[in-house]
Amino acid sequence: MKILKSNTNKFNYKLDQLLSKRRKKIRSKPVSIINIINDIKKNGDKALLKYEKKFNKNLNIFPNSKQITKLISKLDKDTKKAIDIAFNRIHKFHSLQKFKNISYTDKFKNKIEYKYLPLESVAIYVPGSTASYPSTVLMSAVPAMVAGVKRIIMINPGHKGKQNPAVLYAAKKCKIKEIYSIGGPSAIAAAAYGTKKIKKVNKIVGPGNLFVAAAKKEVFGDVGIEGMTAGPSEITVVCDKFSNAEWVASDLIAQAEHDALAQCILISKDKKLVDSVKLEIIKQLKNISRNSIAKKSLMRHGLLMYINSNKKIIEVINKIAPEHLELNVKNYKSIVSKIKNSGSICLGKYAVMAMTDYNVGSNHILPTNGSAKYSSGISVNEFYKRISYIKLSKKGIESLGPSVITLANYEGLTGHAYSVKKRIRSK
Repeated sequence: MKILKSNTNKFNYKLDQLLSKRRKKIRSKPVSIINIINDIKKNGDKALLKYEKKFNKNLNIFPNSKQITKLISKLDKDTKKAIDIAFNRIHKFHSLQKFKNISYTDKFKNKIEYKYLPLESVAIYVPGSTASYPSTVLMSAVPAMVAGVKRIIMINPGHKGKQNPAVLYAAKKCKIKEIYSIGGPSAIAAAAYGTKKIKKVNKIVGPGNLFVAAAKKEVFGDVGIEGMTAGPSEITVVCDKFSNAEWVASDLIAQAEHDALAQCILISKDKKLVDSVKLEIIKQLKNISRNSIAKKSLMRHGLLMYINSNKKIIEVINKIAPEHLELNVKNYKSIVSKIKNSGSICLGKYAVMAMTDYNVGSNHILPTNGSAKYSSGISVNEFYKRISYIKLSKKGIESLGPSVITLANYEGLTGHAYSVKKRIRSK
């Protein structure tokens, strides 16, 4: 893993270069993405099956309810119970995020309202193939349920022709009736434009790899997507001399095992701690099943940073704008209020990112690739649209209209001015 020290020359330049290199790679748009999307638009279900056979060896892209029920029946009771606990906690927390409609009446009896309406249909993308994520089903679908979305479909690539029982059970908990065993750019295109067997949706949400993220950006405009980049995962951990190096190393590895493009960063004022974590990472990598993926992530994009002041640590965190931030330090209160850019922030040594990925109740679909500077994670708000309703009284337009006419004429929009003028009683 690369090591950077804030007291060396060109620290800022080197950090910018390393962050920029990964961001450019993630933001790149593979040419094949556009070809796949166009193929789905033209050939629909036939093209969908072609890509599933090619990439996932999958011949059954439209599993029926009997097949789904049979797979769910094979799921062990402990996993079911764990999903139930996570569902209840996520549902409870997201239920608190509901918005209230606004209504305002002024002295002229003009009435202005602002109402929240649920989207009619959404697709949740749940990564699959080499790994399956029932937790992502809950994080995507539960906020949509709370918002009142009537039609939620799940697109989830299977592994060797079969979907994961836990993913299907989580979908059942969320009352999802349309489940398609498809993934990648072709699945995004099918949800965005529709096929004979898949009715198009209004919005697509959910995390994915480089190709999925690129496909979502490509279809944006024809369909909605989250107001953020939900791409390869990231974590930044800040620790001090009181931190447990073994714990910190495990936190970094936990994020690295998601994707070779995942980024794991350690920041500390304690040099010994940085060295200890590095040794622990080497030791612990041997014990995880996805060690080859984690190793690639840590070698290519991992960073160990020695930074000698809180002020500089805060500056660097806000520059990185990490998806996940762990403040594994004794006095986190001294810096947390100054951190403005992060998807989520775990406070203290027991608040570990891995917990937030499952059943704490907060959402784990968060802004990545620096987008935490201007966006937030998935919430109930993601599944609402907002409409303004305006009712003007006769007195209202007569009182406010003259100043509107003045502004419209100033802007050269005389048609606007005439439109108002015709409704005002002649004096």
